[in-house]
Amino acid sequence: MIARIWRGRTKAEHTDEYLDILRTTGVADYRGTPGNRGVWVLTRPLGDATEYTVLTLWESREAIARFAGDDIDIARYYPEDARYLLDFAETVEHYDCAIAAPPEA
Repeated sequence: MIARIWRGRTKAEHTDEYLDILRTTGVADYRGTPGNRGVWVLTRPLGDATEYTVLTLWESREAIARFAGDDIDIARYYPEDARYLLDFAETVEHYDCAIAAPPEA
């Protein structure tokens, strides 16, 4: 399994609006891509801004490419992002999932 991590920031006053944008753009696209194994959107306040960390899990790098394109390290943005994001990272991070320990039922 591969973890993909993207980070972005908005003004704090746009936190809820941008979460709605994420739900209808990135989260919907992640979930609709074959091979996606889950999406988590984390937020934290940073002064007058909010930072978002989007963690997605994938069955393979090929699955990520179905979402991101051939160069999976390039960040993917949507037109709506221009209104909210304070900066645009060019790349994302990928990690091999070395240990997976979901809670026991």
